[in-house]
Amino acid sequence: MSARGQAFGIDIGGSGVKGALVDLATGDLVHERIKKATPHPATPSAVAETVAELVAESAWDGPVGLTLPSVVVNGVARTAANIDPSWIDNDARQLFSQALGGREVVVLNDADAAGLAEDRYGAARDTEGLVILLTFGTGIGSALLHRGELVPNSELGHIEVHGKEAEHRAASSVKERKGWSYRKWSSQVSKVLITLENLFQPAVFVVGGGISRDADHWIPLLANRTPVVAAHLRNTAGIVGAAMAVDSGIAP
Repeated sequence: MSARGQAFGIDIGGSGVKGALVDLATGDLVHERIKKATPHPATPSAVAETVAELVAESAWDGPVGLTLPSVVVNGVARTAANIDPSWIDNDARQLFSQALGGREVVVLNDADAAGLAEDRYGAARDTEGLVILLTFGTGIGSALLHRGELVPNSELGHIEVHGKEAEHRAASSVKERKGWSYRKWSSQVSKVLITLENLFQPAVFVVGGGISRDADHWIPLLANRTPVVAAHLRNTAGIVGAAMAVDSGIAP
């Protein structure tokens, strides 16, 4: 843990770039999060400039952890979801470090960051065994953790479930597009969860994304056997997980 017990995290999404200083003892934000609109197009240089502006506004001078909606391997973005395709094969770690004056940075997948935060401070706190976090939105993001250790870039939303990719079957965007009731949509989510629990035997599923705010309307309808709980940290999870990653030196 840093000398001050604090670290700075930034969560980069399709609509907003959000950052804050995090108290690593509690997972709470030390101050109100700073939010800036994601530039369009969300090219690497434009996003890096926005990140630099955010950090300058915060007056933070230490290392920074950042999330991307991307598979990240050794600091390099390998995919691009809701950001410009020019991110693919871009060395994001080097890009952000240069934009921030050469300081230390860590870059990781946004769902992985959320999973780290929920595992330590949130819905999966003190869980023994495997934790699977799933974020339901335009697609399905995922994080896989065992006793606090992250298996990065799991991308479980792309696993095949009854002949169709999981996220094409059960992302919340599918529910919205097709006008499904929670009951109909939850039957598709159940198929995804049953497939994953048969493969991994998790101790718990943590579900996030905007639709998790209505978890009481659909979690009771699920037919899988593994406990399912709604994420606790919601829109701060990415920031908190990014701060944890840079503090602990996690570098997928």
